[in-house]
Amino acid sequence: MSFDPADPAFVADPYPVFAALRARGEVHWNERLGLAVAVSHAACSAVLRERSLGRLWTDKEPVAEFAAFNLLHRNSLLENEPPTHTRLRRLIAAAFGRGHTERLRSTVDALADRMVADLADRIAADGHADLLTGLAAPLPIEVIGELLGVPAEDRHRLRPWSNAIVKMYEYGLPAEQAAAAERAAREFADYLRELAERRAVEPGDDLVSDLVAVRDGTDRLTTDELVATGVLLLMAGHEATVNVVGNGVLALLRHRDQWDRLVADPALLPTAVEELIRFDAPLQLFERTATEPVRVAGHLVEPGDKIAALLGAAARDPLVFDDPDRLDLGRAPNPHLGFGAGIHYCVGAPLARLEVAGALRALTTRLPGLRPAAEPERRPEFVIRGLRTLPVC
Repeated sequence: MSFDPADPAFVADPYPVFAALRARGEVHWNERLGLAVAVSHAACSAVLRERSLGRLWTDKEPVAEFAAFNLLHRNSLLENEPPTHTRLRRLIAAAFGRGHTERLRSTVDALADRMVADLADRIAADGHADLLTGLAAPLPIEVIGELLGVPAEDRHRLRPWSNAIVKMYEYGLPAEQAAAAERAAREFADYLRELAERRAVEPGDDLVSDLVAVRDGTDRLTTDELVATGVLLLMAGHEATVNVVGNGVLALLRHRDQWDRLVADPALLPTAVEELIRFDAPLQLFERTATEPVRVAGHLVEPGDKIAALLGAAARDPLVFDDPDRLDLGRAPNPHLGFGAGIHYCVGAPLARLEVAGALRALTTRLPGLRPAAEPERRPEFVIRGLRTLPVC
């Protein structure tokens, strides 16, 4: 048994397929993907934590056509292993540790409140509105723009860049979308280089300024490493938040008892955020490559071979989560793998949690009677799982 990541029926609801796979074994070969996939929580956790399985970057080919995309990934925290990863994470964590998440707390709440107020006005005027365009998509863009110190007049460029670049992580990407991803990577990299040059002369209260200044002894980030970090934060931060909010609110509106539960008890917000990440994972697949022979749930992965953790499958494993297909905003403990695990655990996870909580708080406070207005439209991609539209009234 396998699955086709391009099958619309599978993309619409992959979880029954995952359950059937899990019942037959923890690791399976997928011919369409050309690699083994782990489907149990234990096997996925092993894929993410096993040090014989690493993120080993291989340039997108032809190399001459993807110079910017490859440069960003060669210098990325996500695509490197120790000792390079250790060095990059130490410097980036030091810059992040200067209080940026806490600095943005009031900004996130104010932005979410304003966007939901505007959403309420559109619903009052037109009878409906799109939650994706009104809240889920613009909120993380504004927050990441504020985090990086991107001037307000330039922030409209961030979302198209992110949307184009992340298409490269899907399987079977058409040539024109790959070319668009390279253009976006080049434009965003050039923009961040110019921004870093300005911040080196005129530092501000933003992460780019801190990334320019951060040092560990004589060690510091190169310009390419700084640019790669900024691009990673945009892509990971935007895609995670927009899709947790979109997928999560859809799940809540389809499980009305849980929406009403959150409206009545805002103290549930911290566990609600974790449960929404688990219930419909925004990132479904994460690859690793073997550096030496290693077994995952009995499956041998030879050096150079890839294996992927199916995070959405891990999140519905009944050996770890009681009644895993049930949405339970009070679920605890909740050891989902939505932010990864091991040395590649998401450095921006605290900020993503802050954004999702801010969006949910504003929605349940200002629009407690929120309802679906029509069927949502889902994006056709499998790896990054999200919606194109979410009409609400």
